[in-house]
Amino acid sequence: MLKFNKKKKYASIPSEQSKVDIPEGLMKKCDNCYKIFYRKEINNNQNVCPNCGHHHQLNAWERIDSLFDTNSFEEWDKNMVSSNPLAFPDYEEKLEKDRKKTGLNEGVVTGKGTIDGQATAFAVMDASFRMGSMGSVIGEKIARAIENAREESLPFIIFTASGGARMQEGVISLMQMSKTSVAISRFSRAGGLMISVMTHPTTGGVSASFASLGDYNFAEPGALIGFAGRRIIEQTIREKLPEDFQTAEFLLKHGQLDQVIHRHDLKYVLGTILMMHQKGGQSE
Repeated sequence: MLKFNKKKKYASIPSEQSKVDIPEGLMKKCDNCYKIFYRKEINNNQNVCPNCGHHHQLNAWERIDSLFDTNSFEEWDKNMVSSNPLAFPDYEEKLEKDRKKTGLNEGVVTGKGTIDGQATAFAVMDASFRMGSMGSVIGEKIARAIENAREESLPFIIFTASGGARMQEGVISLMQMSKTSVAISRFSRAGGLMISVMTHPTTGGVSASFASLGDYNFAEPGALIGFAGRRIIEQTIREKLPEDFQTAEFLLKHGQLDQVIHRHDLKYVLGTILMMHQKGGQSE
């Protein structure tokens, strides 16, 4: 008679004492390739996935730190905050929540600094504050930054990241499109240089106003850029849109952008353009 040895069991359930607790926030999964990395590894790579090159969002201060020379930054209009002009329910509570979450008073940081020694004024939008939606304070801060650039004979760079107009401020939000566009027109007539860098996402009234009015219009790889949403357009025209529709690469292919620039190359490109237009920050 054949005898079979009983199979040994090698798997065991670890006890409570042997479990290893992984600190929350230590790891990050790429939104594109779904690989998991140490968060520090991605942060040190300017929030670009080391595997597939996907550009994750940067907040305003991460953007500033990655581009501007150390200790060259001077912030403008830091203490401007939104009110509730239309008495929209719970709006003030939501603003306060975002202030605590982001450390910002609003969804844009403006000021001046240097990139590779070249002085420039700038505005950096932050999508983590109310999705970067454009309210009265965002429009006012950007318009003031453009006016300051004109008065100080500085070029102006804007980094856009926005879900569009802020619904809680209604028509007051929409008025910021004309306000900022007029400021850019005045700046341009004075010979000012404006560079627009569209990041993910740049949509709605922001894409239809100041984001598209630069002397140079750039974007980061894979950025969503457009006015109306994809489903709305498909339902309106009753056609299926291309898979890459409203991406930075699609816009570049159709002549709506000057270049799509990898984040690692952005500081060099901006510094080079500023140097080309060095004469007091004004285009020759």
